Amino acid sequence: MTFSPLELTLLLLGSAVLGVVAFRMMHLPPMLGYLAVGILIGPHALGMAEQSETTHGLAEFGVVFLMFSIGLEFSLAKLKAMRAIVFGLGLAQVVLTIVATMIFGWTIATQLPANLQISWQAAFALGGALAMSSTAIVVKMLTERLELESEHGRKIVGILLFQDLAVVPLLILIPSLGESPDKLVETLAWAGLKAVIVLALLLFFGQKMMRTWFTIVVKRRSQELFMLNLLLITLGAAWITERAGLSLALGAFVAGMLISETEYKHQVEEDIKPFRDVLLGLFFITIGMLLNVKLVAANWWLVLLLLCAPVLMKFALIAGLAKLFGASDGVSMRTGLALAQAGEFGFVLLNLAAGHNLMDSYVVQVVLASMVLSMLLAPFIIAQSDKIVMKVSSNEWMMQSLALTKIASRTMATNKHVIVCGFGRSGQSLATLLAEEKIDYHALDLDPERVQEAQLAGASVSYGDAARRESLVAAGIYRASAVVITYADTRSALRVLHLVHELTPALPVIVRSHDDTDLDRLKQAGAAEVVPELMEGSLMLASHALVMLGVPLRRVVHRVQAAREERYASLRGYFHGMSDAAEEADMERLHSVTLNGSAPCVGRSLGSLDVNASGAEVASIRRGKGGVEVTPDTTLQAGDVVVLRGGAEAVNRAEQRLTR
Repeated sequence: MTFSPLELTLLLLGSAVLGVVAFRMMHLPPMLGYLAVGILIGPHALGMAEQSETTHGLAEFGVVFLMFSIGLEFSLAKLKAMRAIVFGLGLAQVVLTIVATMIFGWTIATQLPANLQISWQAAFALGGALAMSSTAIVVKMLTERLELESEHGRKIVGILLFQDLAVVPLLILIPSLGESPDKLVETLAWAGLKAVIVLALLLFFGQKMMRTWFTIVVKRRSQELFMLNLLLITLGAAWITERAGLSLALGAFVAGMLISETEYKHQVEEDIKPFRDVLLGLFFITIGMLLNVKLVAANWWLVLLLLCAPVLMKFALIAGLAKLFGASDGVSMRTGLALAQAGEFGFVLLNLAAGHNLMDSYVVQVVLASMVLSMLLAPFIIAQSDKIVMKVSSNEWMMQSLALTKIASRTMATNKHVIVCGFGRSGQSLATLLAEEKIDYHALDLDPERVQEAQLAGASVSYGDAARRESLVAAGIYRASAVVITYADTRSALRVLHLVHELTPALPVIVRSHDDTDLDRLKQAGAAEVVPELMEGSLMLASHALVMLGVPLRRVVHRVQAAREERYASLRGYFHGMSDAAEEADMERLHSVTLNGSAPCVGRSLGSLDVNASGAEVASIRRGKGGVEVTPDTTLQAGDVVVLRGGAEAVNRAEQRLTR
């Protein structure tokens, strides 16, 4: 089918929405939905869309914003803190994967049919593509499983960081490999020289100018100007590197690195996210469109071979390297299982190699199919990694049992103690106060470095996952007097509450939350008390202010206690503005509605309007310079200002009940 650029863009966007909804319903990463949609509507399946200048442009912009986001993550402090993993384990993994692929290209591939034989240049490019793992899938799975701060989680993140960093030189090298052999050395040297000059200019002058320029823009207090400036810097840096004969993505990466060193990094991350996610989704759709389903079906055995061989090779290589770098069998195997699949940058490098005629289209198709399948399998492999490790590793059971035994041995002599879930700043503050009151406690935390430091200082803490039944039992939950969840993660807190309710239903559980969004949900799950840190911070700020203003301390304490007893009802929700972060859009809010004389609700009682049926409630009514008591019998008048409380959609529905 032939579409105009607008029609093609609409087709891609509509397909993306349907694909992401379907994969979200199956609890799978959206990236896989984009790939599946691309395969379905591509020229080799339904034939609804073909590769064109429009799709190529959208794909390039997706890669540009992805590299910009990666650049934002590369702070020098972060790399320095993880240098042993990033430049040790990560470097070894990427280099050895490329070397192994090149050895395969020189030896085994020469025995294959002519259409499968590849040059050393193609083997190098293919090795670079296979060395990549999916940052999006792996980090999402680790976050959901609360394993980012675990020992294997840190190794995985370190390797992913180096893989992302390794893309930069590969983006320069792979296009140069397409030159004729007699000019290859000259081309590589010239490309390297240009890269050094352009990067030096960008980093030297850019580093000095970026913070100053952003400060000038921010002082104008215009969100629109800030966004325009951000797009100008990102695309401008990409244009500079492209004009120098390098890649668009390289310039975007450098721009991200420069901004990461400024205090505007987090604001930039939030503002760029919508552009990045949408364009990156369209990029994955265009990758899916490349896949020839008929060719794959006809060569299923080869696709299956190219799926299993690289996955097994990467698993063995990464697990072996992790073991060589001092990790236990369990940590090594979990690291290998998480990173065995292909990654989004693998598609970028494969596409780049194909565009410079380094590989036959037949090879590109079967490799592309195997990479897509490996990414589809990745969430399931990671989800089952614990079971796989337990079955394969002979000493993992012993290691796990030893860890639980250590927890049990530390809590065996304690009774009526408090189990502290999480030993971050909040957990440590709680432990200090409990110790001062001579109340026994035992903390569980998943950060091995923090646990070791705290144990040396005499704290009663063990390495363990509070969201696991075995850890709670080992910590003496049957003898405990209370459980306190000190980290603000609702999903994990609900798991802990479920386990505590199963093991000891009468044991009180105190939960920390970020705000009041999930307060009712946590209460219904069995929490004895929920402490929303934002609400408590507001209460403490207000109480100090009232005391300083001369309000009697007894009255201040009474007001604070009353607010807690009513579950912060009078404090819940607030008036949102343009400066509120995007993630707060779904939080409970306050919204003022002024009733004019033509409003249909004027002269009617609140009870007859049934505003609560919309999911929101009337928080207060202002009439003239005073307030009006809110009751079902209150009759609304023209000029009244009705303050609604609830979520964004509920407030909108309530406003419509009042004004339409």
